Amino acid sequence: MLLEAPVYKEIFGAVTIYELQKVIKMDTETEEVPIYTITNLPRDKIYETLGKMAVIVPMKNEKLHLVDGVLKAIPHKCPIIIVSNSKREGPNRYKMEVDLVRHFYNLTHSKVIMVHQKDPGLAKAFKEVGYTDILDNNGNIRNGKGEGMLIGILLAKVIGAEYVGFVDADNYIPGSVNEYVKDYAAGFLMSESDYTMVRLHWRHKPKVTKGTLYFKKWGRVSEITNHYLNMLISEQTAFETTIMVTGNAGEHAMTMKLAEIMPFSTGYSIEPYEIVYLLERFGKWEEVEEFKDVFDQGIEIFQIETLNPHFHEDKGQEHVKEMILLSLATIYHSKLASNTLKKRILADLVEHGIIKRGEEPPKPIIMRPIKDIPIKEWFEIAEDNAETLLRFEI
Repeated sequence: MLLEAPVYKEIFGAVTIYELQKVIKMDTETEEVPIYTITNLPRDKIYETLGKMAVIVPMKNEKLHLVDGVLKAIPHKCPIIIVSNSKREGPNRYKMEVDLVRHFYNLTHSKVIMVHQKDPGLAKAFKEVGYTDILDNNGNIRNGKGEGMLIGILLAKVIGAEYVGFVDADNYIPGSVNEYVKDYAAGFLMSESDYTMVRLHWRHKPKVTKGTLYFKKWGRVSEITNHYLNMLISEQTAFETTIMVTGNAGEHAMTMKLAEIMPFSTGYSIEPYEIVYLLERFGKWEEVEEFKDVFDQGIEIFQIETLNPHFHEDKGQEHVKEMILLSLATIYHSKLASNTLKKRILADLVEHGIIKRGEEPPKPIIMRPIKDIPIKEWFEIAEDNAETLLRFEI
């Protein structure tokens, strides 16, 4: 794979954020590139990395045709982890998903682990190992994408994955999913740190306008979130920046070593919160001893622009408003946010009709890092009690 080499980067304490890199050629046999502004990553190295990466697919009541296409597009070397929060009554959509995955496995023999997010046995496993951050007041696992992603990371850890990548299940272009996962591998190969994140920026996000496709460059939520994340960084460095372009990157990946030490926000605030947390915790050279290895190696964040457009399910304006609210709430409640920045966020939310004047965005619920969860014990309890936990493998 040929990519633009990152020429510019922002360094924020131990965190390095690289500028957007464009994919020049997805598949190449070029061994040497004489231009220093182009990075060449050998095909065999990409496929070797794919074999160490679990791909996590969180889903909730998605169209089965879309789910089928996404699963078929994930490279065969990658174990697939599906965490579903779909309806189990009237109709039982989860049963339909299980039937689809079983048929997919019979055809492809891909390695798949599947579980329902609200399985009481899964909740019991969390309760018995003392990790109650993911549970609601009734002892059940909360609804939310962040919760599904955390479950997926734990299952990836169980099977020994070195990397975890996330893809949404509502993608209309299966070929783009295949690219996403290879882009993740490319990012990890460029990294020199065990603590690395790769975030994707879609080349275009098509919309149907007046009966034709309009290849829009930015989504509305992304524009707003990126703007305020860049303001947050600019305030700390005193130099204005536009470095962050992947604030809401649902398609992103990270090394397991980084995933283990990350606290996660709930619901749709999870992606911007990842950036906010890294800036808060590792943006200053304080309390280095607790994470000495992290500070020694540094955290690298790569941003890659895909060749493929991203065409996904339109979930309506209320969904967009919820994403904007939850995304900006993570920035608003950050200890790095100045009063000036908070006022601008409030004004923007009021202007868009998301909150009323005098209100504040809700403080996000934060789930502790998973590094202290006894993973073997957790999985044994889940296996014994979770009736929806399924493993498809040769």
